[in-house]
Amino acid sequence: MYKSILTFQVAFSCVIPIAVVSSFSPGATTQLTPNRQKLRNKEINNKHNNFSTTYSCPFSPLTKNSSTVIKITRTNTRLNMCQLLGMNCATPTDFVFSFSGFRQRGGLTDKHSDGWGCIFYEGRGVRAFHDSSPAAESPIADLISNYPIKTLNMLAHIRYATTGAVALENVHPFQREMWGIIFSFAHNGDVPKFGKDRMHPWIGDVCGEKTYNPVGDTDSEAVFCAILNALHAKFKTLPTMPVLYDAIAALCKEIVTDTCGSTEEDSRNPDDPPIFNMLLGVGQHVQFAYSWPGARPGSTCWNGLCYTVRKPPFATAKLSDMDYSVDFNAVTTESDCVAVIATTPLTNNEQWVEFERGELVLFDNGLPHSAIDDIARVEEKGHGLQSRVLQKLPLPKAAADFHTWYGGAKNRRAIDDVSNNFVI
Repeated sequence: MYKSILTFQVAFSCVIPIAVVSSFSPGATTQLTPNRQKLRNKEINNKHNNFSTTYSCPFSPLTKNSSTVIKITRTNTRLNMCQLLGMNCATPTDFVFSFSGFRQRGGLTDKHSDGWGCIFYEGRGVRAFHDSSPAAESPIADLISNYPIKTLNMLAHIRYATTGAVALENVHPFQREMWGIIFSFAHNGDVPKFGKDRMHPWIGDVCGEKTYNPVGDTDSEAVFCAILNALHAKFKTLPTMPVLYDAIAALCKEIVTDTCGSTEEDSRNPDDPPIFNMLLGVGQHVQFAYSWPGARPGSTCWNGLCYTVRKPPFATAKLSDMDYSVDFNAVTTESDCVAVIATTPLTNNEQWVEFERGELVLFDNGLPHSAIDDIARVEEKGHGLQSRVLQKLPLPKAAADFHTWYGGAKNRRAIDDVSNNFVI
């Protein structure tokens, strides 16, 4: 638990269901592996520069007409790589609460001051905001905080530059159009074989043209383009969600596997292992999250992913990076369900679940899915890929049919030949 000094000044122009507390404890209830717990203990004991600042925060939507000022003084910050924030919802939801805490890590309560960005899906389109300034002091971030945009699916990122200059072209999330669908991507970690001074390798089992190329200098954007190129080469028709999940899982495994070996365990360079945590938006409903966590030698930070799900019965959530809490029971309905994905927990009183190493999770309707039956149901209810330019194979009538069609590895080639959904 952090030993922090925090002072605040709060002025409200209306009465709202928010609690301002006098203690500050970022130690959320999280399921941790022993290695991560050991590294977190080191991280917690690491102290950096003091700071004092005043932050103006609109506690929207209930307090969108109120004026709230919080002055924060702390005696330590944390040291991390970039950080990720994703949100996936059953009903249109704004993310002002989570973003208010998350942006503090962009130069205020943490060192991620090399830019930030966020993408909201809205129908077939997106609203995208990027800034190379620190999130904690960015006027664009102030705009987002004052403008409660509602969405079913969003990604955000705060950057600590390790590859590429501090410049707008290197700010996540990145986005590209493929199959008439906007794909978006944000990454935390380090993938050496996609560094800017290297020839980026082709990934995937089907060769094709490099249709997508990075604009900036980051390994993150290079990896994103590699994933899109592999998918573009592999599919003749629009894949269903179970097939897309399988393809992305295989690509992620290849990304964390060095080209000189056959498995993750025997092929990684022990002196320069990949750290690959990503969020991948594939339209207004679905978001993929993958974690291959790790820490660099000498680092006090464990870079991974975790998530929490807010669903009925709702409770009060308290942010870890500022004295701000909201009683979600007072502002939600029975149909609401929200999954929040983050590098480290954003709240200190909710249950956060850490991703397993190499785990790929599909989020839809505010819930995590990794079982084939669950992913098939995502497709069945109409939340699969939707395109006006690429045909999709007819959907099987029942989830059980996916087991035959999706098949095991030994049947994959025969199934693919019949379905003509993969390029052989």
